[in-house]
Amino acid sequence: MSGPRVGLFVTCLVDLFRPSVGFATVKLLEDAGCVVEAPAAQTCCGQPAYNSGDRATATAFARRVIEAFEGYDHVVAPSGSCAAQIAKDYPRRCEPGDPWAARAAALGARTHEITAFLADVLGVARVDQTAAVTATYHDSCSGLRALGVRDQPRRLLASVAGLELREMAEADVCCGFGGTFCVKYPDISNAMAADKTRNAAETGAELLLAGDLGCLMNMAGKASREGRGFRARHVVEVLAGDLATPAIGEPS
Repeated sequence: MSGPRVGLFVTCLVDLFRPSVGFATVKLLEDAGCVVEAPAAQTCCGQPAYNSGDRATATAFARRVIEAFEGYDHVVAPSGSCAAQIAKDYPRRCEPGDPWAARAAALGARTHEITAFLADVLGVARVDQTAAVTATYHDSCSGLRALGVRDQPRRLLASVAGLELREMAEADVCCGFGGTFCVKYPDISNAMAADKTRNAAETGAELLLAGDLGCLMNMAGKASREGRGFRARHVVEVLAGDLATPAIGEPS
């Protein structure tokens, strides 16, 4: 008997910059018994347009995403930011009487960040992986604050044989990326990224992990410019056993 039918929301950054995150997400879902599909009609969740004040474009993106994913039991994204946009922001952006309101609310209730879906919805307690490595974890803002994603990735990482997780100072503080924030306020963003890479380096960990590729690219870029010794990876790559792919920011 097949498991739940899951629509994979790939995200723009994963599609364009880090497909390995998408493949690792599929592996984790299939290992948990899901039937996974990535509908070709999906597009950006619309968050950049929404945050920039372009509500018309954001609404057009949202409606296309709703149409693309309505037939699935669940929608899962390897990003707390995109998952929060669909799960939380789509429903509350609809005006009273909007015929899209019920459709947005229904999709939002079925949309999850990947580690939360595995741990909270499917009840996955462990992954069968080994990685003799030290790691530290950054809590991305949207996943943590909008969706409550904090303990789930840590519980799953604790099941990876040989992995030692070292908590960094201020793990729950923004890295400075913030989508369009880093473009609007580059000096502030740079200072925040420097705080984050310093805190990560002080743990002595080999890997800096997170659940959002935007955060990881921002921190990896800063760490590279500073000559830091750790490497950045998406948490699903470790959970799926993909440590052969070059780390974020490294040449392929």
